[in-house]
Amino acid sequence: MKLLPLFAALPSLAWAQERPNVLLIIADDLGYGDVSAYGSQTISTPNIDRLAHEGVCLTNGHASSATSTPSRYGLLTGIYPWRRKTNILPGDAPLIIGERQFTLARLFQQAGYRTGAVGKWHLGIGQGKVDWNHTIKPGPNEIGFDYSCILPATVDRVPCVYVENGNVVGLDPNDPIEVNYQKNFEGQPTGVTNPELMTKVTPSHGHNNSVINGIPRIGFMRGGRSALWNDEEMANFLSDRVKQFIDQQPADQPFFLYYGLHEPHVPRIPNSRFVGSTTMGPRGDVIVEADWCVGEVIRKLEERGLLENTIVIFTSDNGPVLDDGYRDQAPELVGQHDMNGGYRGGKYSLYEAGTRVPFFIYWKGHLRHVTSDALVAQQDLMASFARMLGQPLPEGLDSEDHLDAFFGKSRKGRQGMVVEAVGRLGYRTKEYALLPAYKGAKVSITGNEMGIVDTLSLFDLRSDRHQERNVIGRHKKLARRMQAALEAERNK
Repeated sequence: MKLLPLFAALPSLAWAQERPNVLLIIADDLGYGDVSAYGSQTISTPNIDRLAHEGVCLTNGHASSATSTPSRYGLLTGIYPWRRKTNILPGDAPLIIGERQFTLARLFQQAGYRTGAVGKWHLGIGQGKVDWNHTIKPGPNEIGFDYSCILPATVDRVPCVYVENGNVVGLDPNDPIEVNYQKNFEGQPTGVTNPELMTKVTPSHGHNNSVINGIPRIGFMRGGRSALWNDEEMANFLSDRVKQFIDQQPADQPFFLYYGLHEPHVPRIPNSRFVGSTTMGPRGDVIVEADWCVGEVIRKLEERGLLENTIVIFTSDNGPVLDDGYRDQAPELVGQHDMNGGYRGGKYSLYEAGTRVPFFIYWKGHLRHVTSDALVAQQDLMASFARMLGQPLPEGLDSEDHLDAFFGKSRKGRQGMVVEAVGRLGYRTKEYALLPAYKGAKVSITGNEMGIVDTLSLFDLRSDRHQERNVIGRHKKLARRMQAALEAERNK
C-alpha cells in the first residue's frame, strides 16, 4: 500500500494533538425531510436537531450511493462503490472490503485511536458459506475495528442475531444456526406456508421466508433460538453496547465509534414506549426512536465529561423509502409529511433525494453553528480526518479533503462528484444534476422514482429542486463538461 505524504502545515495540527473522539452515527433509510432540523413540522427530532442547531448543518451533503451496501462501502473506504461494482448484499455474503484495504477505521487506528463498530453492518461477513456457530472471520475486526457488535446485514434478513467480535451473541452450541438463501430447510414454516405466524407485520412483496419474532424475513433460517434478537428491544440493546464501549475506553486514549442505527429500515417495529408517538404509524415512530438513541449517546458523553472532546457526525446511508417489503401503512399514514424535504426520488433513485441526506457535524465548544450549502460526500470524511490528524493516505482514493467545509469554516466543497443508484451513474456540481437516459420502469414497487426514461437531463437545483424542468437545451456546454467529467471518473 503506497501512502501519500503527510499533509502540509495546518491549523488543524492543534486538533491532532488534542485527538478528539469521533462518533459517527449513520441512520438507515432516513430522508432529508425526516428530521425537523430541515424544517419538518410533522416529526420532532430534538436530539438530532441539537447537532444541527448547535453545529454545522450541511444542506448539500450526500451519501456515495442511493442504497445501503454501496453507500457504506464508500463511507468506510473513501472509494466510489461503483468502482467495485458493489450491490445490496444477502445476509450470508462474504465481506466485500479486503482485509488489507485501507479503511476509515484503520485511519483512526493509525492515529492511535481505539475503534468500534456497533449496529447495522451490511458489508458482508466471513468468506462465504458462513458457519455461524464458530468465530466468523473476516469481519469488522479484520478491517480496522478493535471492537464490533453488529447486525450482519439488515433487519429484514436472516440470520436474526447479533455478532460480537465475530461470535453470535447468546448462541447455544446445542442448537446450531443454519442459514440458506436459496431453499428452505425441510419442515420449517415460512410466511407462505404458515401465515398465522406473521403476528406483527405481513409482506407486501418478497419478505415471506422464515418467520422470526412474528415477522417474515428474507432468507431461510433454522436453529439459534436463544440467540435471536427481539426487534422491539433492538434500540435498547445497540445503544447499551454503544454506551458500554464509551465507558470502557481509557481516559488517555481517544476513540472512533461507528454507530449504525437500524431505523427507519423495515421492518419497523418500535419499542412499546414509542408506539403512537407520531401520526405516521411505525415509520414515524421508529424515527422518534432513532432520535432517542442519539439522545442516549449524547447524554452518556455528557455524563462522562467527554462531549467537549468528541466530534459527533450524524447522517444517513441513503434516501428514504415508504413500502420496502412490508404492509406497515407507511404510504397510507405518511399524510402531509415530506420525507424527501422537497427533493425528488428517494432510496434506489438517481434523483436528488436518493443521495442528499441529513448531514450534521457537532463539536461542543469548538464549532459554531453554521448552515452550509457546500457540496460534500460521505467518502470525503476519510481525507478530511486524515488532514485533521496529520495522517497519510493511500493513493487511488476518491475521498477529498473538505475539513474546512465539514467544520463550517468554508462554504467551498466539491467542484463535482459522481452519484450512483442501482448501478446507474449521474454527475453533480453544487448547483446542477446531470442524469442519464434510463430505459426501464420509471416508478419502482416502493413508489420511488427510479430514473429518467427518455433522455439525458440537466436540472438546475437552485430553481427546480423537484427536478421537473430539463434545461440541457439552454446549458449544452455545461452538460458536455459534466458528461466529460463523469466519463473521466468512469475511466480512471
